[in-house]
Amino acid sequence: MERKDFIKYSTLVTGAMLSGGISTASRFAKPSAKKIEPLAIAMWDFSWLERRWAGAGYEDWDQALDELVERGYNAVRIDAYPHLIGEDSTKEYTLLPVWNVQMWGSPAKTKVRVQPFLNQFIAKCRERNVKVGLSSWYREDVDRVLMNIDGPEKMAENWIKTLDSIAKDGLLDSILYVDLCNEWPGDIWCPYFKNDPPENTWTYWHTEKSIQFMKESIGFVRSAYPELPYCYSFTGGKPELYAERDLSYFDFIEHHLWMAQLNDGEYDKAVDYNYERFSPVGYQNLVANYERVYHERKSYWQQLLTDEIQLVANSAKATNQPLITTECWGLVDFKDWPLLKWDIIKELGELAVKTAANTGQWVAMATSNFCGPQFVGMWRDVEWHQRMTKIIKDASISEELKTRKIISRL
Repeated sequence: MERKDFIKYSTLVTGAMLSGGISTASRFAKPSAKKIEPLAIAMWDFSWLERRWAGAGYEDWDQALDELVERGYNAVRIDAYPHLIGEDSTKEYTLLPVWNVQMWGSPAKTKVRVQPFLNQFIAKCRERNVKVGLSSWYREDVDRVLMNIDGPEKMAENWIKTLDSIAKDGLLDSILYVDLCNEWPGDIWCPYFKNDPPENTWTYWHTEKSIQFMKESIGFVRSAYPELPYCYSFTGGKPELYAERDLSYFDFIEHHLWMAQLNDGEYDKAVDYNYERFSPVGYQNLVANYERVYHERKSYWQQLLTDEIQLVANSAKATNQPLITTECWGLVDFKDWPLLKWDIIKELGELAVKTAANTGQWVAMATSNFCGPQFVGMWRDVEWHQRMTKIIKDASISEELKTRKIISRL
């Protein structure tokens, strides 16, 4: 699709949407005068759709969402599978596992249809006043549909079709934001993008080629749906670059951070955890080492985490960008497993939530990577979740941020 044709298409989409019963006044309504509170957001990634077999945690959305609300969360971040919707929203796709040792998504081949299930899920969220952040891990199916993304125009076209399908059912008011790609440009999630140089994948969002791709794709989607906030989410890297690179076309920064990866993965190296995706070795090493390594230098690891949170906050503040964090705070990977306990995850989560909440820079944050029903030991501690989500929602948001578009969606 030529650029001029794409912009023309986007304009037509906007016009059709405005004539379809959604008034300009309601689409650009100002936030109410009541206190604006940060959202407590849970990452339900692609699990919301893929983990629906008996005992997987999401087979009964009503139960899962009721439990989410009971724990104090009022937002979720999910995979909208835009590339699959762009191809054929109601087709049944066979997805390949991204791993078999983790509890996100399916550990084996599975079949999914995105629509009408995406809209059914969003509608259930709206019934409970739960906002929905849309993202994509660009899950790989047997036909590798994700590789049809040959540039920013195609990515944007997929996202516009996805938003069209949501708007058609009158659900756009439940969308908190759109994150066009998870942890850009990590090669697991976006193999269709080749950076310059190509080996610059994880954390290298700041190259000229990457920035051009992000800027163009967001611009195309924004031309169709200007009222929604947009970003790409990032993991780790150098937060100070937020103040040095032009991210003015972002409406907020979605930054993922974990103690385990800081200082060039110092904790991971000490534990000998190497993100094995199809081998039990990583979890064997966690069992053997994770508690000892943490408690031998507990104060050091905690200081490392809080210092990084302050650095991220200060870097975002320098460019007047709100922050959202949906993946965090202690270890990246963990699960219910023999000789693994959730104590350290909770301890670091509480420390980080309190630290981030005090900065005034976060408009939404998670309590850990593990705030979902498939992490049974973590999920059953209802009181812990309630305490953490209360801290998040009681936090203040900096006055300087209150004119930003994301605030109107809270």
